[in-house]
Amino acid sequence: MWNIPNILTSFRILLIPVFLIIYYLPGQDAHFWAAFVFAVAGFTDALDGWVARKFNQFTKFGAFLDPVADKVMVAASLVVVVEHYATWWISIPALTIISRELVISALREWMAQIGRHDQVKVSNLGKYKTIAQMVAIGGLIWEANTFVIVTATVLLYVAFVLTLWSMGEYLRAAWSDLSQVD
Repeated sequence: MWNIPNILTSFRILLIPVFLIIYYLPGQDAHFWAAFVFAVAGFTDALDGWVARKFNQFTKFGAFLDPVADKVMVAASLVVVVEHYATWWISIPALTIISRELVISALREWMAQIGRHDQVKVSNLGKYKTIAQMVAIGGLIWEANTFVIVTATVLLYVAFVLTLWSMGEYLRAAWSDLSQVD
């Protein structure tokens, strides 16, 4: 159970309170260091998947914990971003992204229960959404200058569009099962 991918995933979970503590520290460098911790978490997410594939280190524990770690880190970071900016143009895409994660997690769990998990596997569209959202969130946390904030906001909207698109694709893939009458 304790292979490198699972250790990296567990480390990512431990980074969540570290991220939040650093984010709320007083001082002008706090957001830079919080963005750094967020980037380390994103890197460990990519690394644990790569190691698992490269060395065939898949476990049921990792299959469960990895998406949980990702979703909790993204939700926690988006909550602080929404709180910090306190504007509708940040809140709407951020809360849509969080909502999509909940909907798709529930959909995947339900599809697995009925033996149709392959219908809603992670797609390339979902991976592109994740990349855009991680870069956007990191930039919004860091808020180094106007260029970073504007670029991050544009990427947040790219992630928002990809969020809606990928959610639509997952729901379309599962629609025949969802629309059956018992």
